[in-house]
Amino acid sequence: MPTGKFDINELKRRMQGATQALKHELGGLRTGRAAASMLEPVQVDAYGTHMPLNQLATISVPEPRLLSVQVWDKSMVKAVEKAIVDSNLGLSPATEGQVLRLRIPELNEERRKELVKVAHKYAEAARVAVRHVRRDGLDTVKKLEKNHEISEDDQERLAADVQKATDAAISEVDHLLAAKEKEILTV
Repeated sequence: MPTGKFDINELKRRMQGATQALKHELGGLRTGRAAASMLEPVQVDAYGTHMPLNQLATISVPEPRLLSVQVWDKSMVKAVEKAIVDSNLGLSPATEGQVLRLRIPELNEERRKELVKVAHKYAEAARVAVRHVRRDGLDTVKKLEKNHEISEDDQERLAADVQKATDAAISEVDHLLAAKEKEILTV
């Protein structure tokens, strides 16, 4: 039974892309726990150019509420410190030689609720992306059946496969959201 130009694995890969993007966005939400990824957006004025912090220092998480930034070049410590303060992350470094320690402040209840709303927005965007992939897949299947490249039975079977893939992707989005929500609200 030929399935024309339809590839369910390609659809699943595109849906997976939406969930990967959601994971990345949720990873960037500050939850009151230390994560090295929090400092990814920090750019440092170094050597006459803007450089990502991770190209000038080693970032580690020695405790759940503490980040440690080990600057490799002693002359760059002040520039790294300034970049972290200017990054709007609400972190103030305590500098000891070439090591900067960043205490992650507790989140208040209002901020936690705001973060949950942001997480819900990210999840809804991922669900919409998955539904767009489903629509594309169903359109392709209908077109193949209309052009008599596949039978009506094949069309129904492929449409069911597309729906199964969609349900799995939406379920993963919901699971990621629930885990992040629990992480944000757990004091």
